Amino acid sequence: MKKIMKLNIFFLAVVFFASSVYANQPEMPKVHALGAVLMDAETGRVLWGKNEHEPLAMASTTKIMTAVLALESGRMDETVTVSSKAAAAPKVKMHLTAGEKVRLGDLMLALMLESSNDAAVAIAEHLGGTVADFCAQMTEKARQLGAYNTVFETPSGLDAGDHHSTPYDLALITRYALTVPGFIQLTNTAHASFNSDKRGYSFNNRNRLLNEFSGANGVKTGFTNKAGHCFVGAAKRGDMQLISVVLASGWGAQGKAQKWVDTKSVLNFGFDNFEFVTIIEAETVAGNIPVTRSRTPSVEFIFEDTVKIPLGTHEKNSVCVELYVPPSFQAPLEQGEPLGTARVFIGTDFYQEIPLLATSSADRHDLKTSLEKILNNYFGLITESEVNIILPEFADPFSPS
Repeated sequence: MKKIMKLNIFFLAVVFFASSVYANQPEMPKVHALGAVLMDAETGRVLWGKNEHEPLAMASTTKIMTAVLALESGRMDETVTVSSKAAAAPKVKMHLTAGEKVRLGDLMLALMLESSNDAAVAIAEHLGGTVADFCAQMTEKARQLGAYNTVFETPSGLDAGDHHSTPYDLALITRYALTVPGFIQLTNTAHASFNSDKRGYSFNNRNRLLNEFSGANGVKTGFTNKAGHCFVGAAKRGDMQLISVVLASGWGAQGKAQKWVDTKSVLNFGFDNFEFVTIIEAETVAGNIPVTRSRTPSVEFIFEDTVKIPLGTHEKNSVCVELYVPPSFQAPLEQGEPLGTARVFIGTDFYQEIPLLATSSADRHDLKTSLEKILNNYFGLITESEVNIILPEFADPFSPS
């Protein structure tokens, strides 16, 4: 353990180095995508990226957010009446007709399995009143999730205006989507059949990853002339749920095949080279702090939370924990009272901050409080709040010299 004084003289920093992470530098993924990212779903940590904050067209990966808003509406059993605008949506489509009535939950299957654009418009109009209003809700939801570089101008992902996102933002949105009840079940449905009031429909899931990658559990394909071939993927092995995003893996037949190659390369990199490491255990004693104006000379403090980080084999000795606490604390002090903070860093990158809590209390003991206790304990005449004792100017006998 090494103590170092920070520039702020009121704090001490104690640094701990992780001791059980491997040293080998792995080979980074090689992808054709213009933008890509790999994110751990539990912590949100970016494990690898390529132009991950670059605004790009994202095609039908847009429909992830469309599905999120629809699922959260709780209106799956409502009947949607298809408008002429929805029926006129370009391919890919389920060929809805104006006036046709379809259950909203069934349209969701067409949206995510077949990537039907007419279903996307019908859902947006039913839930938002207009496509524009629904897209505004989509963009606002993205802001709430921290996806600040995303603008939705269509619910389908067709190229329009300033419609764009980033690999990082799409990973954030997908991270949230995986927690929405019904989302994983929807995106993992292999085949679906249902009827409207006019005809029957049958769809197969276009997500090849579900059949070609161990642990795959999502999410959504996409293609437009502007975006190229895109895919947001997800897979879970053991306790690790990963999210991959590849945007613009190429165009034509080569790009269509390349998005699967890119996705598998990114996910394999994650599963092959990262594992969860417990850096801090909750309630572990982190140190002690001197207490002034008390008969208790010092109080221990503990970490409030457990910190587990997905770490790569190439990140040996890169993790440190800095403890920021005052050089002393003045009584009274309550058990569980925050005494400072612990800041976790991976290399020079800040990762997380957690509180440091006192393990016990320390009563105040000086001449004034001692006199107050005597009066209260033996005479019961006054309460502490009523005491106003003027003391002469001399050293406090209970304060450390």
